[in-house]
Amino acid sequence: MVAKVISGKNIQGALNYNEQKVSQGTAQCILASGFMKEGADMTFYEKLKRFSDLNAHNTRSKTNTLHISLNFDVTEKLDVSKLNTIATSYMNQIGFGDQPYLVYKHNDAAHPHIHIVTTIIQKDGTRIPTHYLGQNKSEQARKQIEHEFKLVVAENKKNQRQSIRKADLTTALYGKTETKRSIAAIVSEVTRTYKYVSIPELNAVLRLYNVEASRGSEKSIMFQKGGLLYQLLNSNGNRVGIPIKASSLPGKPTLAFLEKQFVVNEAARLALREQLKNKIDKALQSPMTNALSDLINGLARHKIIVIPRTNQEGRLYGITFIDQVNRAVFNGSTLGKSYSASAIGTRLAGGEKPIKHAREPLLGDAICIVSGEPTPGLEKPTNPLIQLVSAEGQGTQSPYGHGLNRKRRRRKRKRL
Repeated sequence: MVAKVISGKNIQGALNYNEQKVSQGTAQCILASGFMKEGADMTFYEKLKRFSDLNAHNTRSKTNTLHISLNFDVTEKLDVSKLNTIATSYMNQIGFGDQPYLVYKHNDAAHPHIHIVTTIIQKDGTRIPTHYLGQNKSEQARKQIEHEFKLVVAENKKNQRQSIRKADLTTALYGKTETKRSIAAIVSEVTRTYKYVSIPELNAVLRLYNVEASRGSEKSIMFQKGGLLYQLLNSNGNRVGIPIKASSLPGKPTLAFLEKQFVVNEAARLALREQLKNKIDKALQSPMTNALSDLINGLARHKIIVIPRTNQEGRLYGITFIDQVNRAVFNGSTLGKSYSASAIGTRLAGGEKPIKHAREPLLGDAICIVSGEPTPGLEKPTNPLIQLVSAEGQGTQSPYGHGLNRKRRRRKRKRL
């Protein structure tokens, strides 16, 4: 068994995360300890009020929430009764047996696991100490429960991390899920677990789940004051519904919060850069990769999402890679010059890899022709405007009958 203990400042956020799973049918509340009703018989706000009433006894304490997940081996078959018994034993051993707590059984991962939400504020207003709770009491409880219930033993920290699969995100559907709660669940998970260093990189992930962060136009008051909104997207990628202020969401994922995350994530994702570059290189070197679609499909097998950006003419001008295994986002150019959009296009078309679809030359290609050699794989264009540019560089007569290199004569201005 693997126990993960997280202390936080927002009981509503932890509760909302689990209740959102319940509403999506991927979780169920299996135990409500210290409540007057069963979990299934209470509304979201009834559950929240129980915790909020206790937290009101100590408003000076900012950290008041405990969110625990107990993860079991994929081979273990545990029914609801046994999971409740394990949860009760665990909470008693870490000193939270007398606190109200909710237990949720999640069904969104290959391994069985439960989440426990509680408050660290007691009815007399005092806090239950959580310093080194995970390393001390939780670790002792884990070992005792593994022995008592004959569970698969977690061998070491490395195996523990590998056995936990990050929470699966569910795409928000406008009109079918409550807007604010859907946005809150997605934004909370993405901003907390992904490694991104800019708003565009964050949005690359959020758009996978039909959500987008927006600062507004540069001339807007919201932009100038550092405001941030989150809004749902429809199937066409257009914003729909009412935008939600970042400051009103659990955890307050405001611009100020994100900017701190940028700094932390910059260092955290450094170790993942070379690993991603190697996978991209192998995919590009594959004899099966002859077009951008081949690269996208090849990297998808490694759970790497490729998001290309093209202009109206279909030319690739940007590319982003999302490593779903390590939850890291990289704009192509940040990986190095060889991984920018233009370099990827060149690597796909160059070397031993022929161009699959020749395109009509664009005006921008005239620069290559004027310099002497046409772009490899393209015939010299017959566009008269391009010939006009070429003629100017060579000092020849244009097809319009005027020498473009002829010096202009100054007109004498008549004095009045």
